[in-house]
Amino acid sequence: MVLRIDRRRLVMGGLGLSGLLLPAGQALARQLTAATGFTHNVASGEPGPDSMLLWTRYVPMNEGVTRLEAEVALDPDFAKVVAGGVVRTGSYRDWTAKITVDGLKPGTVYWYRFIAPNGERSPVGRTKTLPEGKVDRFNLAVFSCSNLPQGLFNAYAHAAARKDVDLWLHTGDYIYEYGIASTREADWALGRKEQLLPVTEILAIADYRLRYASYRADPDLQHLHQLAPMVALWDDHESANDSYEAGAQNHQPDKEGDWNIRRAAAMQVYREWMPVSDEPWKAYSIGTLATLYRTESRLLARTKPADLGAAFRAADPDAALKAFRDGVWKDPAATMMGSTQESWLAHKMKATKGAWQLVGMGILGRTVMPKDAVDWLRPEVNEKKVAGYKNNIRAAQQGLPMWMDRWDGYPAARSRLLKAAQTADADLVMLSGDSHNAWAYGLMEDGQPAGVEFAGQAVTSNGMEGDMGADPKVVAQGFMAANSELKWADTSQRGYMMIQVTPQRVTGEWLFLQTIKARSTALSGSHRMSVERGRRVFTG
Repeated sequence: MVLRIDRRRLVMGGLGLSGLLLPAGQALARQLTAATGFTHNVASGEPGPDSMLLWTRYVPMNEGVTRLEAEVALDPDFAKVVAGGVVRTGSYRDWTAKITVDGLKPGTVYWYRFIAPNGERSPVGRTKTLPEGKVDRFNLAVFSCSNLPQGLFNAYAHAAARKDVDLWLHTGDYIYEYGIASTREADWALGRKEQLLPVTEILAIADYRLRYASYRADPDLQHLHQLAPMVALWDDHESANDSYEAGAQNHQPDKEGDWNIRRAAAMQVYREWMPVSDEPWKAYSIGTLATLYRTESRLLARTKPADLGAAFRAADPDAALKAFRDGVWKDPAATMMGSTQESWLAHKMKATKGAWQLVGMGILGRTVMPKDAVDWLRPEVNEKKVAGYKNNIRAAQQGLPMWMDRWDGYPAARSRLLKAAQTADADLVMLSGDSHNAWAYGLMEDGQPAGVEFAGQAVTSNGMEGDMGADPKVVAQGFMAANSELKWADTSQRGYMMIQVTPQRVTGEWLFLQTIKARSTALSGSHRMSVERGRRVFTG
């Protein structure tokens, strides 16, 4: 049995007693119809040349510990089973099951399924191992920021219909922790209000599990996972907005409890529900062509972002901004990744010299607020938000960025990463998300090119266009004029990126959907840019 959300209710299984612990308590639990069997299809991830991690969720009738067999075959009819294994699951991990299967061949398409003790079979999944040796071409689709209430997952549906994808990469914000009240009624997509569970902000293990269950019941997301392996990394909303090692903007200890408990819950449930290993970061070799890196820059070592707000409340804001710029903002102890991961990545880039270095992470490109930004705002934008734009413009005059929560807010750490790439003579290609809009950056360090960045637009999450009344082309041109690293931008559309890697060049294509408010995979347009081997700058 594979569950899908309909327009009236969520039907999902396996909550058991955890359903009674949700913020809405027994009232919410009574709204659920318990389901058994394979409730959320299948998924694969952590690809290697000879191995693959397989995922499913199975709830037995008695809700006890159960044993599942995995089968891997060279054909969808399983006439030739070539690998497999056995795994246990139970309520202690929300009946999710993961198993890594070895003995596979490089660059090969496989079909897989799970078999329950009663003979019930899961849906059949398709996956593909990474290639070895010389590789002429590798294609991956890049997603980020999929806020379920704000849109239908048309980007996933469009990508799943392609026949030219080797791998999915999700750079984070796969779910959002907010409750229903955080999204304005006008921003809800058709039918989505009934599909977000729990209705409140998620805080405890049971909350996070239910939120993933509601997201993973979406048929387009299920289909995506069923067709190809995914490499996934978390960003902040898998835990709480603007999270870091010791806290989050969207976490108040006096109201929401111990951050360490919430963080642990978020990390545990992510690893239960996603086709990922427990390794905090990892490198994936795509033959001699490229190395793809899954990084962690949120919950394990990131220090608290510097607070720029106090400078605007000072008697002399400009003097305070200068002091901030020359002091706390440049603190070398501020880190996104931590010294252990920084060292690991630097050594890996040196060891794989000659291959493209594809790094999945949050936005690295420098971005300041253009001086004309207030003129672009809609008349109805409230005074508090207008004041925020004005403050960012004032900060820009001192060379300070608009996003302290991103790499811009950690300039010493950013410099260390880019210098490591230059020292390794790396062809660095950053693949990022997080901002909800689309950007292309030429990354510079010490006046020299250090790599490029393809920053993808959101699958559904609202972007800058919500505040802007000006023509999006005017907004994009204004941002490019104010930011020397920014080579192209689109601040108004949703979708995903396709990245094609060849020995000579990496080409990125931003694909824009006509709508996310109704079911459709029609595109409104696209934009392509490339970087050639050894150039480390965009060529078109």
